Amino acid sequence: MDLERTYLERLRKGSYKDFTKLYELYVSRLYAFALGLTHSDVLAKDIVQETFVKVWIRREQIDLDMSFRSFLFTMAKNQLLNEFRRQANGPLFLEDIVFNESGEEGETYIERKLSFEEFNHRLELAKQKLSPRQRELFELNKEQGLSIGEIAAKMSVTEQSIRNQISQALHVLRKELGSYAILFSLFFIG
Repeated sequence: MDLERTYLERLRKGSYKDFTKLYELYVSRLYAFALGLTHSDVLAKDIVQETFVKVWIRREQIDLDMSFRSFLFTMAKNQLLNEFRRQANGPLFLEDIVFNESGEEGETYIERKLSFEEFNHRLELAKQKLSPRQRELFELNKEQGLSIGEIAAKMSVTEQSIRNQISQALHVLRKELGSYAILFSLFFIG
């Protein structure tokens, strides 16, 4: 049995010592991931801290047969997306996160804010192009952070069926979002 699985088994039973070991194992990789997405040291540290708080809270729900690394990084990505949405009106956040998709220099704060609001608007419109099932699965997996296994168990369908539906949804959304495909990929692909 590998060491990570042992830590996870003990964590599920409430071992703070094993939680700390998992934290030490992943903190630098998770920080690098968050920093790469945010380009903000403070925000990356906040994302890492919030992610590990959620790991502790959801410790009993950790599936030992699923990749903990994937679970952890998906939670971090979802935390970042939630933070991005929550702080959409904060100019410092926008200065660090929203990048100029046209490639031109000198984009103003107002243009960035409009760009972010337009992305959210277009995402909602694009999701209307999905079948009801695709939309539901996309939102459960990519926006609420449920794993494929969790969704399969919840809906009593095969994991492969869910993967197929989400893959089709991602294809439609990427196509519909056009110039916002980069921002979409940042948060929803991978």
